Amino acid sequence: MYRVALCDDEEKQRELVKQMLLALSVKTNLEFECECFASGEQLIAHYDNNEQPFHILILDVEMGGINGIQTARAIRDRKHFDEQIIFLTSYPDYMVESFDVITFQYLIKPISEQVLEEKIVKLCRYFEAQDKKWMIIKSNYEEVVLRYDDIIGIEAAKSLTIKSKLNFITTSQTYESRGILSEYASALKEFHFLQIHRSIIINLSHVKKFASGAVLMSNGAEFPIGRSKVKEVKDFYTKFMIMRAP
Repeated sequence: MYRVALCDDEEKQRELVKQMLLALSVKTNLEFECECFASGEQLIAHYDNNEQPFHILILDVEMGGINGIQTARAIRDRKHFDEQIIFLTSYPDYMVESFDVITFQYLIKPISEQVLEEKIVKLCRYFEAQDKKWMIIKSNYEEVVLRYDDIIGIEAAKSLTIKSKLNFITTSQTYESRGILSEYASALKEFHFLQIHRSIIINLSHVKKFASGAVLMSNGAEFPIGRSKVKEVKDFYTKFMIMRAP
């Protein structure tokens, strides 16, 4: 499922684009979760409140308050570079300026359903090709697309009702899924994930510090390191930091 932010100060335009995406879902196997924003300020506040990020931002350029390009620039300034941006506008004048915020498409209104569908399908295929940045898990009967960099850790959780329950802890929230932890540890090792305990995998990019048999993560969580893994974890992390150094 792809999360889409629709930001336009005209409600009719927001609903129009939303209905186009719903129609596209029916035609294809693509699923979209749309959230609407009436202003750039609202969308920026969403990010400032550490709410779940989006995959696609569809922004009107001309809005009351800050315009779409200013909104995109503020989001990029907050180090959100993976969101793909589509601008909708009645004027071509802002096209060159839009390039500064790494724009996927710049479309002139009125936008036809066929054109928007073509661009969205192309964009989703791009996401699918980025298999080194994204993973898809099933959570609560729906597919969730997670960015590797946003995953802080994966934890095997005890459950009386769910077999092989896993918690995927991200920078915005925790998702419940199923799977075998050791299989994820093997598949994700090349992406700087490491199993530090029989029930825990961490993303080394989110490590803040080590302390007495535990590791402190960027979200404040503290995970224990298995006694037999202390040396392996510290050695692996040292190599990771050397590779990361400029």
